Amino acid sequence: MYEDLLEQTINSDVIFHGRVFDTIVKEVRLSDGSKARREIVKHNGGACILPVDDDLNCYMVRQFRSPFEAVMLEVPAGKLEKGEDPYDCAVRELREETGFIAGEVIDLGKMICSPGYDSEVISLYAARDLRFEGEDPDDGEILRCEKIPLKDLVRMADNGEIKDSKTMLCIYKAVRRFGIEL
Repeated sequence: MYEDLLEQTINSDVIFHGRVFDTIVKEVRLSDGSKARREIVKHNGGACILPVDDDLNCYMVRQFRSPFEAVMLEVPAGKLEKGEDPYDCAVRELREETGFIAGEVIDLGKMICSPGYDSEVISLYAARDLRFEGEDPDDGEILRCEKIPLKDLVRMADNGEIKDSKTMLCIYKAVRRFGIEL
């Protein structure tokens, strides 16, 4: 159906191999016969989780993000280890970053971050029936957990205070999934 849009890989080279991602340069043949170069960030993916308590408060994390030289507000999240199930990653990050264990974890779907150059897919979850057991952040992970009403998070996402796409999507999808009127 979309054969006229497909590309054929001629060759592919890993030009950088890192702890979080690899960078690949591909030479491709387009459907019109011409050649093009593609630069791709190959990423294992990640998972995030929006913890929501019975009073519709959410537990978010603030941490410094080096690419933007800024402290950002985000849902708890982390990268997938090779072969790790996204659900397991989300539950692990929830415990490590907020100290909560969830009685219920709801799948909110997946998002593709930036398909023009990045292979990262993030699995989105919400957590309900929360029980606090204590934070356990990774070595070198410095963050602050904050309790914020869900209605305030929607406003913050709408007015640009929250800039992180996975966080905004989790907030909007949770509101719709739970049928919350704001």
